Amino acid sequence: MARSENKTVPLAPRLYLLLPPLAGHAETGAEHLTAVLRDVTAATDLAAVLIRPGEAGAGELRGLVAAGQEAGAACLIDGNAALAAATGADGVHATGLAALKGALAAVRPDGIAGVGDLKNKHDAMSAGESGADYVMFGEADAQGRRPPFDSTRERVQWWAEIFETPCVAYARSLEEVDALVAAGADFIAVDTLLLDDTADAARSLASRLVPAGAG
Repeated sequence: MARSENKTVPLAPRLYLLLPPLAGHAETGAEHLTAVLRDVTAATDLAAVLIRPGEAGAGELRGLVAAGQEAGAACLIDGNAALAAATGADGVHATGLAALKGALAAVRPDGIAGVGDLKNKHDAMSAGESGADYVMFGEADAQGRRPPFDSTRERVQWWAEIFETPCVAYARSLEEVDALVAAGADFIAVDTLLLDDTADAARSLASRLVPAGAG
C-alpha cells in the first residue's frame, strides 16, 4: 500500500475492504467470511482487506487471511499484532495514535501498520510523522457512527495536497466514492457498499476508480 512517486501520472485509487466483525461461533463465522471474500475478489480487484477478529483465534482466521492474500490483497488484522503474526497477515490496523506506536514496534520492518480514528489534523500529521503506512479518514466506529462526510472529504483533499503517506477514505455510497476520488484519496474503503450486492457494486465501483483529474 504505497503512493506513486510519479506525480504526473497518478494511479487510480484501489479498494480497501472492511469486513464485518466476526460474531457468534468463530469458526463458522470465519468460514462464511472466507466464502464472501472469495466472491468479492472474484468480482473486483482489492488492494487490502481489514479483518476484525472478534473472538476468533489464529486457527479460525488463517483461511480468511490466505483467501485475501491469494487474490493479491494485503490482509490486516484490526488491533492485534500478535494475531497478525500468528495468522501470517500482512500487518495491523491501529485505532488511534497510542495504538499505532505499539503496532509499528510489533510489525516493523516488514509489516504494514496503518491507523484510523484520527480525531483531527494534528493527529493525522503525528501519525504520518510516526511512520504509519497509511492514514484512514471517515470510517465508522463500533457503534456505526462516523464523522460528517463533508469533513472527511475536506480532510482527504487537505492530506492529498500536502503529504506523501497514502490516504484511505471511507465511503458508504457511490456518490461518496465519486467525491473522495475527486478529493485525491489513494484508497477507497468500503464495507456494505460492496458486500451487500457484490457483482453490481463491483461494476459500478470499477467505473469510478479513476485518478483524480483524469479525463
